[in-house]
Amino acid sequence: MSMKLINNRYQIGGLDVIALCEKYGSPLYVYDTSKMKYQYNKMLNAFKEVNLKINFACKALGNINILRFFNNLGSGLDAVSIQEVQMGLKAGFNPKDIIFTPNCVSIEEIQEGASLGVKINIDNISILEQFGHLYGNAMPVCIRINPHILAGGNTKISTGHIDSKFGISIYQLPHVLRVVEANHMKVEGLHMHTGSDILDVEVFLRGTEIMLETAKNFHELDYIDFGSGFKVPYKPDDYFTDIDMLGKDLTRSFKKFCKTYGKDLTLIFEPGKFLVSEAGYLFARVNVIKQTLATVFAGLDTGLNHLIRPMFYDAYHQILNVSNPKGKPRIYTVVGYICETDTFGWNRKISEIHEGDYLVFLNAGAYCYTMSSNYNARLRPPEVMIYEGKDYLIRHRETLEDLLRNQVDVKL
Repeated sequence: MSMKLINNRYQIGGLDVIALCEKYGSPLYVYDTSKMKYQYNKMLNAFKEVNLKINFACKALGNINILRFFNNLGSGLDAVSIQEVQMGLKAGFNPKDIIFTPNCVSIEEIQEGASLGVKINIDNISILEQFGHLYGNAMPVCIRINPHILAGGNTKISTGHIDSKFGISIYQLPHVLRVVEANHMKVEGLHMHTGSDILDVEVFLRGTEIMLETAKNFHELDYIDFGSGFKVPYKPDDYFTDIDMLGKDLTRSFKKFCKTYGKDLTLIFEPGKFLVSEAGYLFARVNVIKQTLATVFAGLDTGLNHLIRPMFYDAYHQILNVSNPKGKPRIYTVVGYICETDTFGWNRKISEIHEGDYLVFLNAGAYCYTMSSNYNARLRPPEVMIYEGKDYLIRHRETLEDLLRNQVDVKL
């Protein structure tokens, strides 16, 4: 955690968090770029003996300033929609450093990506055939393989199992090869992604074996993309993926393959959560302390419209009272202000909470703002980026005018 307690006051990058809440209002998202850079360099160091390319999965945190920050670090971009591609280009990414990996989109969206010059990653045989008919060998492609490895911390984020909608089944490889040969296609890369929140390094290594064996069938490869899904700690003393061990073991296998293949390929990963989850914080103000016969609720000025992960994935986010960090611990159920059961955490031990206190949700950098909504006509919070000891507003707080902008007022 990059947030530190100094003289009974929490700070991020040397900046007092209460002062940030008072300056920008509540609720508020804050992102620490020093933590992002630390995670990025940690991965670089783990794979320093191979040609490594890190592509930031921008679905995790799509603010254009964050994209530009990763571009400046030397990262590429993993985009899953044409809009993410366009955002990446606006952020300054070279088209060749963007890999476009959509799912269940039309051939027209694929063609739009191709016209922008980005790398195209295809995950079904129908689109592969259509792409081959249109482009032949004039435009190289990457193919997403489903290795049929069940992995991930939740069924909703497991993407490599046999019933997944993602990727082309490894058992359909003969069909893929026929399509490629018939259309004289140039396959420049292979890709897999097994899921998110993967703890076991052995899962990646099993996937590596499958991918490297599959790669022997393609003779013009430039890269192999192993996806991501690394687990980061959410709970106190939580486990996390051992990147150094993975780097050591996977590097050995990859270098051995490249020697046999006769060419040094690029090894690609596309982390999202690993790079930004721990760098993000969501601050919220306590509106009310409400006690029932069995429960003490802390009701906040935020809800599932700003942080849906606990309700959607049963995700755990650590909650701290930054207004009273050394207060006597008490048991609270922390809830939001939405007209749904938006419970962030049941029976949490938190420093004594008073109405008006600021609480913070940790690990709010990945899949938090990007999954937010205007449910109940609530407005989305601002985003603030901490860079080299200074705070920068990178998204304004929404207004009622923002909410009404695209509505058409029909006079009946």
